[in-house]
Amino acid sequence: MATLLKVRNLTVKFPAAREAAHTAVDTVTFDVWPAEVVGLMGESGCGKTALSLAVLGLLAKPQAEVSGSVVFCGQELLGLDERALEELRGARISLVPQEPGIALSPVLRAGDQIAEVLHAHRKWTWKRCRTEAECWLARVGLLPVKRIYSSYPHQLSGGQLQRVVLAQALACEPEFVIADEPTASLDALTQAGFLALLRELKAQLGISVLLISHSPQVQASLADRLLVMKEGRIVHEARLEQIGWKGCGAYALKMLGLNSRPSADGDSERETAFEAPVTR
Repeated sequence: MATLLKVRNLTVKFPAAREAAHTAVDTVTFDVWPAEVVGLMGESGCGKTALSLAVLGLLAKPQAEVSGSVVFCGQELLGLDERALEELRGARISLVPQEPGIALSPVLRAGDQIAEVLHAHRKWTWKRCRTEAECWLARVGLLPVKRIYSSYPHQLSGGQLQRVVLAQALACEPEFVIADEPTASLDALTQAGFLALLRELKAQLGISVLLISHSPQVQASLADRLLVMKEGRIVHEARLEQIGWKGCGAYALKMLGLNSRPSADGDSERETAFEAPVTR
């Protein structure tokens, strides 16, 4: 099976006028395989968002200096012109943003914002795009479809907005999705429902996901493999079933919600918060 996404020595630097450039991402290397969910964890400011924006080609000069290699389905993305990137983004690679209320236009109806993505990439008639957008609203559990479609973002709840941007990201059935803290603004019950929906759609569509989340519970619910990031570097990588105190540094243990302690027989026992949230 061929690698879907191959990232090699990806480096992102933000130049500063009177001091050395800040290195947000430092020679990061990892792969994403077809139908795999790769979790990316790390403290705020460690470089997670800069990494995702670099993969999407959304960091432009002179604000950022990006080097290394990002190969998607055999095609090098770094250095592609904006027209070529626009053909990929939304169609084959898409983003589920952390703040849907900011990502969505306040002056367009929710359904039209899904239909616009289809119209841009599928070149269908507007009527067909609208019908497909309604299908996606139903698919992500937003009912009644007609009311949700015609609503403006400010008329919808946070959980509904998150499902709208999910439908928008998946409408063209891309191979690869970056989900940037997709549950950060949701309450526990809404989060559980959204994670269950994302698992179901991932299984149906066979998509690959780079899941950015600082929550061990969210990662345990979805990820097949985890990357832990610190100060721009990947400091720990393991498959979900291998996660434990053995082989983890203190920072990785902290991010994963794990602690080790000596037991009566001298071995270490694991205390863990690394469990999937209960879904109803």
